[in-house]
Amino acid sequence: MRRTLPWILGGALVLVAGAVTAITPDDDAVVSPILKSAAVGDSVESRALIASVDDATFADEVAVPDAEWSAEGNWLVVTVVASAPRTEVDAAIRLATLVVGDRVFQASERPQATMVSAPLRLGLDTKGTLAFELPPEVTAESAELRLTTSYFTAELDDIIAVPLDLGSLPRTPSAELADPELRTP
Repeated sequence: MRRTLPWILGGALVLVAGAVTAITPDDDAVVSPILKSAAVGDSVESRALIASVDDATFADEVAVPDAEWSAEGNWLVVTVVASAPRTEVDAAIRLATLVVGDRVFQASERPQATMVSAPLRLGLDTKGTLAFELPPEVTAESAELRLTTSYFTAELDDIIAVPLDLGSLPRTPSAELADPELRTP
């Protein structure tokens, strides 16, 4: 028994060390952005943004009637309502991404009518759309819309995340995009 006890204790220590190593987060996880999640229709507040997703739909074509611009493709059009929580300084959605599996799509800058970089006000909601031009095969997966006020998200900052079930979204032949507009909450 005296000879086996050190081996048993050594084996137990190796197992404990392996377990501690397995549950310890890596360096990226320790300083990565914090996701603040909400369902479609629910409002969520981050450090620099209050936002909710009102609606999402697929469209075969998007158009901006005032600019006489249109484009065909597999478009995901998301209606967002946003405002500034504490200050209007630099209050805008600077980066809107759609995470589908291991792929990340950025909101298109092609249409002029978009919520990207639209100024946000304190106490007043701004309602507008984000348009994502997606590959034709992206129609039925689960996705996550992520919104942030900075193109480069700082370490340990927060990002608004809204899960979307792309397979349950309706499809329309054409969607008109309008300039973001202010509305009272």
